[in-house]
Amino acid sequence: MNHFDFKNGHLHCEDISVKEIAEKIGTPVYIYSSATINNNLELFNEAFKDYPHLFCYSMKDNSNLSILAIMAKKGWGIDIVSGGELFRALKAGTDPQKIVYAGVGKTTKELEEAIDAGIFLINVESEQELEAIDKIGKQKKKEVSIALRINPGIDPHTHSHIATGKKGTKFGLSFAQAKEIFLKQPNYKNIKIEGLHMHIGSQIISLKPYEEAVRKMVDFIDELKKANFSIQWLNIGGGIGITYKDEIPPTPNQLAKTILPLIEKTGCKLIIEPGRFIVGNAGILVTKVLYTKISEDKNFIIVDAGMNSLVRVALYGSYHEILPEEQKEGTIVADVVGPICENTDFFAKSRELPPFKQGDYLVIMSTGAFSFSMSSNYNSHTRPAEILIDNSKCYLIRRRESYLDLVQGESIPPRLVLL
Repeated sequence: MNHFDFKNGHLHCEDISVKEIAEKIGTPVYIYSSATINNNLELFNEAFKDYPHLFCYSMKDNSNLSILAIMAKKGWGIDIVSGGELFRALKAGTDPQKIVYAGVGKTTKELEEAIDAGIFLINVESEQELEAIDKIGKQKKKEVSIALRINPGIDPHTHSHIATGKKGTKFGLSFAQAKEIFLKQPNYKNIKIEGLHMHIGSQIISLKPYEEAVRKMVDFIDELKKANFSIQWLNIGGGIGITYKDEIPPTPNQLAKTILPLIEKTGCKLIIEPGRFIVGNAGILVTKVLYTKISEDKNFIIVDAGMNSLVRVALYGSYHEILPEEQKEGTIVADVVGPICENTDFFAKSRELPPFKQGDYLVIMSTGAFSFSMSSNYNSHTRPAEILIDNSKCYLIRRRESYLDLVQGESIPPRLVLL
């Protein structure tokens, strides 16, 4: 997290004091560094500059319009998985011809919206989905460009909940099923198969699963070529991990050196869908210590953020580094917990931490990805504000929700209204 540093004893994001932001905006609050995001984008741009490619940022990681606008400004595309994400991507200025659409459960309405928008590729995950797209294409008199998503049967050695390329998961087609679709391609008169897609998982810290999966995809492309089927694009998905604790994930340059010698033999152009690598270490969650207490010789630090603001710890058992906003001496062993009525509402258990006291600001690191985007209103808590630091300026890119936001769209039937 190279743009988060202590200066004069206080944590700063780029040149801006975290404390000043927290005192002005309140807590909990997410703070993102555009310098970190741009640095990570350039790492990918440099690594793959000599090979025909399209980068599509995986917006499920962080879908704030300002984050998406950074991608669009850099010429990147977007990887979407819903009609709502399509709406956001277009709203942020993304070129539709740089949007790819994955997901096993696209509705007819969502497919129609994507086709009407003229997006680049729809990644098809079942034959029934292919039939639905062909039917819509016929109705709209359009030829729809698609890629077939393959499940290569590779274990990415990550958390089981985010391993998407193993056998038995809901994602993609087997190689045999994909081959059958190619053989039946003449039956689909409103579809053009432009590419193949895979996505083996998330928070991957070894290149071996990528290499194994890409080799399988390359072998399949060779098999298709022998049967006189051509493929223009190979989409290898995303999933490169980041450092949360002591992981040493691969760099984009290392990824390029591993996979490009394999892919260039196919003549296919490349699509990559980075997400966590771009934004994960570009964000922090700042929360305030409400109370401290000792219960049966156990220290608790109770903060105003909860699993509604950051669910990764409860959902995946994830580790996030926790720092004080102001450097402190000494340590205690404590649990950091939130206000939600669940035992899973914690950010650290029995961890050695600075001696936080009531009113201190506590900073949860590496929360730029899968953090706000997975937040909720559980227990009717409002979701946090989001701040972007860009060129030494502080921008409020999402206001904190109000209580009125909690009931927006709800109504009470007349017979239940109290007189």
